[in-house]
Amino acid sequence: MSKLTDVPKRILIGRALRSDRLGETLLPKRIALPVFASDPLSSVAYAPGEVLLVLSLAGVSAYHFSPWIAAAVVVLMFTVVASYRQNVHAYPSGGGDYEVANTNLGPKAGLTVASALLVDYVLTVAVSISSGVENLGSAIPFVVEHKVFSAIVIIVLLTLMNLRGVKESGKLFAIPTYVFVTGVFVMIAWGAFKGIVLDESMRAPTAGYEIKAEHEGLAGFALLFLLLRAFSSGCAALTGVEAISNGVPAFRKPKSRNAGTTLAMMGALAVTMFCGIIGLAMATDVKMAENPAKDLLAGGTPVGSDYVQHPVISQVAAAVFGDGTFFFVLLAAATALVLFLAANTAYNGFPLLGSILAQDRYLPRQLHTRGDRLAFSNGIVLLAGAAILLVWVYGADSTKLIQLYIVGVFVSFTLSQTGMVRHWNRHLRTETNKAKRRHMIRSRAINTFGAFFTGLVLVVVLATKFTHGAWVALLGMVIFYGTMSAIRRHYDRVAEEIAAPDEPTDDTARPSRVHSIVLVSKLHRPTLRALAYAKLMRSDKLEALSINVDPAETKALKAEWERRGINVPLKILDSPYREVTRPVIDYVKSIRRDSPRDAVSVIIPEYVVGHWYEQLLHNQSALRLKGRLLFTPGVMVTSVPYQLQSSEAAKKRARKRQEWNAPGSVRRGPVDQRPKQPAAKS
Repeated sequence: MSKLTDVPKRILIGRALRSDRLGETLLPKRIALPVFASDPLSSVAYAPGEVLLVLSLAGVSAYHFSPWIAAAVVVLMFTVVASYRQNVHAYPSGGGDYEVANTNLGPKAGLTVASALLVDYVLTVAVSISSGVENLGSAIPFVVEHKVFSAIVIIVLLTLMNLRGVKESGKLFAIPTYVFVTGVFVMIAWGAFKGIVLDESMRAPTAGYEIKAEHEGLAGFALLFLLLRAFSSGCAALTGVEAISNGVPAFRKPKSRNAGTTLAMMGALAVTMFCGIIGLAMATDVKMAENPAKDLLAGGTPVGSDYVQHPVISQVAAAVFGDGTFFFVLLAAATALVLFLAANTAYNGFPLLGSILAQDRYLPRQLHTRGDRLAFSNGIVLLAGAAILLVWVYGADSTKLIQLYIVGVFVSFTLSQTGMVRHWNRHLRTETNKAKRRHMIRSRAINTFGAFFTGLVLVVVLATKFTHGAWVALLGMVIFYGTMSAIRRHYDRVAEEIAAPDEPTDDTARPSRVHSIVLVSKLHRPTLRALAYAKLMRSDKLEALSINVDPAETKALKAEWERRGINVPLKILDSPYREVTRPVIDYVKSIRRDSPRDAVSVIIPEYVVGHWYEQLLHNQSALRLKGRLLFTPGVMVTSVPYQLQSSEAAKKRARKRQEWNAPGSVRRGPVDQRPKQPAAKS
């Protein structure tokens, strides 16, 4: 089976990389920015729209609050970026928020943060891909007409690219990310030039529409609640900021400094683009409605269910560049592509966090294993499967999915910054150097403000979004928390059971005798090899065991046994119901009952074929027997393989490949940089 899948696997994800080439996969800042910051950079494509959608509930008159909401988001962004710059210097190992909370607040807080981040990463993929499909649908109707199918196809393609490795996928993602950023800055600059210098009137495609307000004349607490809800929706622009602190090990040296610089660059770019798009949306009179079919009016009449509401960035681009122009199409394509690639933030964060959690025994050990391309392949595939499920359940609707969003982000933000405050408090108790103490006090002040501000936003998000879908994210966090706790209990229980004791036990006591049983179906070469091996073991008692399913075959076996004069007693067990496995199990158990201190060695001859389809043509009774005997205490199972010609030929062909991996080989990760083998002297 491995031979059958080897060629397509190499075509899709490339040749396997040696462990000592891990250092070659580390990222410079110019590639790390699109790899780890594509999510917050691309969120400017939908975060401004989410602000206007919420404000539209009170009508167009509420739009004048959007600059103030944008200002609050900017303050929050700078606060979070400044706080996380402290994180990457204090905890450069890649554990990020999880490590900070686990170290300073305890395992329960760490597990809460991990649950929140895992949920957020899955939602990042679902929201980014769904939003990208909607943006691409403004230019290609087929895509928006088949949203779910298109989103799933893109997730699969993105998964394959990430399976090829972080550095290789980063090079693919860098160009569209930089094209998008450049396009947005050109749009902002050109729009400002046209509006301020040329004094031209720019109008969005929806400028002539009206909005039917669901709640007109809001004031007091109701208006405050609406503004807080709009602010919490705009906070989607902050998602993905934590990914850089989780991905510090992927940076080139000096890792912490490069990660901190990348964080600052990301914050400056995201804030500028977010504010610019909000400003142009106000200047071009963009209209957005949560239910456009009913609440968006053209000439006093609802636009109807056939109307497709395009994102804010598309409407602004149409107003600035002109609908259908080259720059409009280029920006629309770059926006869609960068939204697809924004999911790459999660593809780098989720597998790395999963590996750390697996190392701490909170997730299955398989997530700690690096694949052929030195990426955490199992984590990548798990993330893709969960995102596809969400996209399918929510119909690839970004407006529905985004209500689930950012809850997990602000849970991790708040607990992480609280943990950093305790981190600085702990170090300040022992630090005597005045310069270092001043630096620590300044860092503690930044993290304290960050913890307070993000905690306040978390309360706002929970209060305003809980009934709109945030409860689903919380439920997901609870499920992850419970599952990881159960996995940890299992691993702890297993570790306790298998721990080698200091005093002698039954496990170290030598068995009184060894009773060996060779299973026989027919007298052929595999059976003769198994008998020869069993004799070599010098057991206290050796016998051959056969199950009488077909009387004629059993009679022929006895005759051949006697004719060859095999000096091993042959025992025949009747099986009136033609079962093979149960009589063997019952017989072995009876030996154990009669002699509990004896060890029973069951020797199974089996032949090995070289092609997967040949396996289907042979009975799998040996495999079933081994599976059942594993649960029988005091029983040792030995397979005596007999390789047929097809297996030998397959092995020879496989060894001719340059980097052949033997079937069953296991790769462990993360892999440290290892010195290369010295070259042989000539």
